[in-house]
Amino acid sequence: MTLNVAVNNLNLAYGTYPALKDVSFLLDEPKIYGLLGRNGAGKTSLLSILASFREQTSGAIVIGGEAPFENAEIMQHVSFIFNKDYKDESDNVKESLEYVGRYRSQFDAEYADYLVKKFKLPLKKPIKEFSKGMQSALNVTIGLASRSPITIFDEAYLGMDAPTRDIFYRELLEDQSNHPRIIILSTHLVSEMDYLFDEVIILHKGSIVLQEDFESLVTKGSSITGATEIVDEFVRPLKQLNTQQLGNTKSVMVYGELSERDRKVAQQKGLEVGPISLQDLFIHLTEGDD
Repeated sequence: MTLNVAVNNLNLAYGTYPALKDVSFLLDEPKIYGLLGRNGAGKTSLLSILASFREQTSGAIVIGGEAPFENAEIMQHVSFIFNKDYKDESDNVKESLEYVGRYRSQFDAEYADYLVKKFKLPLKKPIKEFSKGMQSALNVTIGLASRSPITIFDEAYLGMDAPTRDIFYRELLEDQSNHPRIIILSTHLVSEMDYLFDEVIILHKGSIVLQEDFESLVTKGSSITGATEIVDEFVRPLKQLNTQQLGNTKSVMVYGELSERDRKVAQQKGLEVGPISLQDLFIHLTEGDD
């Protein structure tokens, strides 16, 4: 089952504070979408509306052609995985997965068991006694095994150590390849997770800064490296993001797509033109007063 998500002129206010301002975007293909934003940008507020945990103040959201809020038919196809508090949860892993399986029509119990073993989760220990990392591993197990057409992971890796996060990333890519759906990953670990994204949405101060294919986005910046004076002359007319100096060698990150002529000129001057990271672009596009 394939659903699309259309958001138009969405606004959300907490009292007089505008958490989301005129947000519009379309998710119409089974891809992994990276939702990036600094703390307080409005990521969780936006995802809460997508998951019908709250209703927007104004504007429209349509999933599969219908408004999702209080729409049980649509919402059974949307999974929202977030940093849940399990302190009052008496169930163990087995009981928790059985409960999810009753309410998620596409839940794959066999795959869930595989992930439980992969993450080394104890089946009979109460979830409230798990470490934060183990609780997060259970959350992503539920998210992946539910195979919902729209699956949202909001900072779902919190508490996981690096090897456990790596398992999550590998399983995410593998299962997306085998069972394509719309997956939204909200994160601030940009440099660690950028290779997972097919498309990137950047949210800043409650507004969408951009929505773009990952590959085309990272071509919009370059690093220029070479002798200091030659680099300075070449980058003078360009938007400069960051500078590093080592002896007489300088490296400057620039924003703006370079033409073939620019690249040939750089080569003729003995300069090295390299790629720029998504994290560098993210920092640049969301800089300013907080």
